[in-house]
Amino acid sequence: MTKERHFKKGVQTRRQILKTGLAGSAAVLAAPWIGRPAFAQGESIKIGFPVPLTGPYGSEAQEQARCAQIAIDKFNEAGGLDGRMAELLVRDDKLKSGEAATRTLELIEKDGVDFVCGSLSASVQLAVNTVCAERGKIYNSISQSDAINEAENFSKYTFHEAMNPHMTAGAVGDYVFKNSGKRVAFLIADYAYGHEMARGFKVAGEKYGIEVVAEVKHPLASKDFSTFLPQIQAARPDVLCLCNFGFDQLNSLKQARSFGMKEQMMMVAPALLYNQRRAGGASVYSGVVGATNYYWKLEDEIATAKAFNDVYRAGNDGAPPSDYGAYGYAGVGVLLNAVTAAGSTDTDGVIEQLEAMKYDLYKGEEHYRTCDHQAVQSVFIIESKDEADMENEYDVFRILEKDGASEDMLRSCESLGL
Repeated sequence: MTKERHFKKGVQTRRQILKTGLAGSAAVLAAPWIGRPAFAQGESIKIGFPVPLTGPYGSEAQEQARCAQIAIDKFNEAGGLDGRMAELLVRDDKLKSGEAATRTLELIEKDGVDFVCGSLSASVQLAVNTVCAERGKIYNSISQSDAINEAENFSKYTFHEAMNPHMTAGAVGDYVFKNSGKRVAFLIADYAYGHEMARGFKVAGEKYGIEVVAEVKHPLASKDFSTFLPQIQAARPDVLCLCNFGFDQLNSLKQARSFGMKEQMMMVAPALLYNQRRAGGASVYSGVVGATNYYWKLEDEIATAKAFNDVYRAGNDGAPPSDYGAYGYAGVGVLLNAVTAAGSTDTDGVIEQLEAMKYDLYKGEEHYRTCDHQAVQSVFIIESKDEADMENEYDVFRILEKDGASEDMLRSCESLGL
């Protein structure tokens, strides 16, 4: 049975919605929504949201859905669009391209969504993007990918709210390679995300003269890294770049620690994840350096970060939101901002507004570059704290450096074929 949920204001309280994923209940997430929305056909503003609720990226996907609902609630509480309320339709794409394409097609043709946002895989989002482009639906991706902005995949309907591997690895590589040794090894999840991250590091390392001493690939959702890590250890790198994600990141770090590798080399995880750091603990992640789109402590200096955190905390027993959760909030929120600015859900009108607007939803000002619709945004270099340095259980990172929003972080439009 297709796993799906219809989120809309008035059927569940925000607290019930937000607490669903924190309970870790696969049964709740798997249960189909009973009944149809109370809105008349075509009256609500529907946003389809395919994400991998089950599988190795499930915790991040559930966070994305919870935070996307905050954006829906905010829009509805402000009166919607002349009384038209928004509705979030979440589907489980199971981290499979074929499943994602099927669910997206159903969202468009059966459920009549106005827009699509979501996905959490470099390759899966391409499948969603293809379906949306063929049917003239705006798709705002909230997962890292370089390829989605390239001419082969890009269309006027394609928007990319997430950072991409080139800017993520580029920012981390610039920080790490100028401050550490030059012998570099890569542990790469063997799919698009891993390969794109490794490429980004290599590009960043060119001006520092790095030497690639090992490049080891592993399958997605690996549990045992004992055949991969000794190859890296034997190469004696100064830096190990972990080009993987979710539980792959956590499991590889745990086993690298048990092999004594943390004492032998610097550990770098370009997308250093809040959820996985909390799950893995301070000892596993201590000293690991990476990048993030968002860390909740930004509330100390950014008003929109505090406003976002406060709403999330109210429904989650005081816990702050995660980095990938913030993508869900921003990806849906900016679509609804554009709907408001356009005064309708007309696709061309919303695209025009998205291309023109500067927006600050949770981390400072962003905008979409016109040629490829990539979100130009700040990147934060972070380091995982030792337990003794943590102020509370949520205080897991320190911000080492902020790279302000700049198109200089991105590949040129010409290099993308645009």
